[in-house]
Amino acid sequence: MMVCLSCQAQRNSREVHEDLASIRPTFPADSTVRVQGSHQDAPYVQPILTVNNKVDAVLDSIDRLNVLRKYTAGFTIQIYSGQNKEEANNAKKRLTDFLDMKADLQYVQPKFRVKVGSYFTALDAQKDLVLLKRFFPNAILVPETIPIK
Repeated sequence: MMVCLSCQAQRNSREVHEDLASIRPTFPADSTVRVQGSHQDAPYVQPILTVNNKVDAVLDSIDRLNVLRKYTAGFTIQIYSGQNKEEANNAKKRLTDFLDMKADLQYVQPKFRVKVGSYFTALDAQKDLVLLKRFFPNAILVPETIPIK
């Protein structure tokens, strides 16, 4: 006969009660709360313990870094990869004949690659990938560094 001791350790019939009144914020009794649809204005309350200046400084530094960035990680669609330059040129020509898209022919030894588009996310590229798969069944999504315009 097997006894589950760990189950017994988890059962606790005592309820835990905590008094949180000492750490709850208190508000003056005359403060009014604006109810949706009501025309009463709530009194202005000066914000305390805000981090707006710190957040603004961090956002400004991120903005300065983003201005300097020229490239980012993204995706492109590869419609041809092979060793035959003539087939690569034919794939590029077929693309411009059927679809109004600009293709890029690259040679990375020993293969020619024809790539289309530059996308920030795979989800952005999905619509074009489905369209291109009709004409180029071997089309695949490839991670690549893309320029930021």
